Amino acid sequence: MADSPLQINALIVDAADPERLAAFWSVLLGRPVVGRMGPYVWLQRENGLGLGFQRTDTPKSGKNRIHFDITSPNPPAEQARVEVLGGRRLEEYHSGGFLVMADPEGNEFCIIPDGPFELDDEGRADYLG
Repeated sequence: MADSPLQINALIVDAADPERLAAFWSVLLGRPVVGRMGPYVWLQRENGLGLGFQRTDTPKSGKNRIHFDITSPNPPAEQARVEVLGGRRLEEYHSGGFLVMADPEGNEFCIIPDGPFELDDEGRADYLG
């Protein structure tokens, strides 16, 4: 009998304040908070994937080694919504052509268009114009 392939069950984000971070992502993604257990706060599972926030006393340091790409039909409009919710644009990534944002605890994520977009030979995007 062959082993079944492993599946990603959930993405866990370390957080100084998991309630606050879960609230930000809950509104941004339209996924309600559905559970709390120990140091974890969970958003509603979607397409089989869970998203949780784990309390940690270790502060974030440096760039994330993994990040979310979220899609929007209008990335600049979504930038404004992220900023109202407490996130911010990370200008240091502007030259790459991607709309790179940070959540309230500084975790990086990109807002990309719903549809296709081009990358040049250096990997710079063109969707921001």
